[in-house]
Amino acid sequence: MMGSETSGPKGKKPPADMPLNVKDSCYGPVSGAAGLSNGEEASETTPLLPSEPVYAWRPLDQQELRAAAGGPGWRKIRQSLVLLFWISWVSLLAVALTIVVMSPRPVPTCLKWWQKCLFYRLRAEPDVGTEAERSEVINAACKRLPHLRSVGIGAVILEEVFHKKPPVENATTPSENLEALAQIQHLLTECKELDLRVVLDLCNVNLSELQEETGNSNHSAAEKHALRFWLEQGVAGFVICDTDAVYSVETLLEWRGVLDEFSPYHNERILVVKQTTDVLHPLNVSTYGNITLINVVMRAVLPKSRHLLSAAEVAEALETRVQLKREAAWPSWSVEGEASQDLQQILLVLVMTLPGSPAFQSQETTEQTQDERTHRSAVTLFTTLSRSKNREEALLYGNFTFLSFNTSSNASSPLVLAFLRSWGCVHFLVLLNLGPEPHPLDSAWTQSLPEKGMFVASTGMNRLGMTSLYSMTLQPHEAVVIKLFQAGSYA
Repeated sequence: MMGSETSGPKGKKPPADMPLNVKDSCYGPVSGAAGLSNGEEASETTPLLPSEPVYAWRPLDQQELRAAAGGPGWRKIRQSLVLLFWISWVSLLAVALTIVVMSPRPVPTCLKWWQKCLFYRLRAEPDVGTEAERSEVINAACKRLPHLRSVGIGAVILEEVFHKKPPVENATTPSENLEALAQIQHLLTECKELDLRVVLDLCNVNLSELQEETGNSNHSAAEKHALRFWLEQGVAGFVICDTDAVYSVETLLEWRGVLDEFSPYHNERILVVKQTTDVLHPLNVSTYGNITLINVVMRAVLPKSRHLLSAAEVAEALETRVQLKREAAWPSWSVEGEASQDLQQILLVLVMTLPGSPAFQSQETTEQTQDERTHRSAVTLFTTLSRSKNREEALLYGNFTFLSFNTSSNASSPLVLAFLRSWGCVHFLVLLNLGPEPHPLDSAWTQSLPEKGMFVASTGMNRLGMTSLYSMTLQPHEAVVIKLFQAGSYA
């Protein structure tokens, strides 16, 4: 037997090129295998794949934050947030504007000049005697015009200017009519300088009689000629009575055509009807289309009487006469009857707070008073009421509601009247105590009204500041105007 060769299984020999020493062959240990360091041999328990490294969380430093913030991802996020903010803000604004626009609220109409002004009834007194006396009356009226304008008067109604008929521009006009024409033209000039409009009263004046002087046999043409003449002089309108012959649809349609010729934009010439009867005869103009024949209807809150009306008579007249109906014509209120001195200021407050345009006579504009203190108080009251009526929508457009007044001392007091002027969220309470006794306000009566309010005016102009309806007492012969405040409101 040769040598000592080791035989394989079943006596087979290994291949000649296979090294016998496995440790030195390529199947030996691999350097760095299984994550082991060089020189370490892999064992059977060593994993073949390395495990994932474990990182400890830590906040980014300043440099890393700057680097991350400048990345494209963060830029897109910031742009999206800014865009979302502006879209949300615009959406909220659009929703708020929609709520404001769609919310129901009263829409005031554009009032004409005669709906916002106060009228002053000036009697020229044509039958005073001589022409010198008549001229003196006209000059005295011209001197009062600055005072009237200062207290808020906007238009003057010239009453009883003519004996029978107005003078016209004609060579055959009598001399007395020419002198009256010159005096009236002088008054018109003075009013124009003070921005006072003049309305000519033609009640009980038969214009058709002008045919005798003009030589025109056509009554209608004569009336139109007279109207055009006075409109050219600068007259802002005319006043007729409901008992005049011209108070008819046919005649007023002709008058309206003449008035429209002299009615520029925002300066329309008007036609006023003075109601002398208990019920105004309506004019049926439905067949003539949408035409306004009468602009203003002047009513009296007190009837004419030969004696001074008592407090009970005044209260009864107010409850029956102050009835507001929906009509095409604008209302105007005046005081025809005479009341005692204690009730005159109450009637002034009433007329100034009723819906419509008030019309005052000379004694109602505080021109003649007994002493200086009373004069100042009366002027202050008139001026305060005129300014409040001019700027407050509730007194211009407001609804009118009579209130049943109850007091703790007398459950039914006819001498105390109350009404409410409302427009939107603004409310004005007007209280009139015509009697000689003080009257506290009953809390049961005022519980439907806001508790607090502020005095706007009073007949004595001695009430100022805030007040509570629960603790208020009306003094004898006193009228107050209170602007009510809702709970939590300061406007």
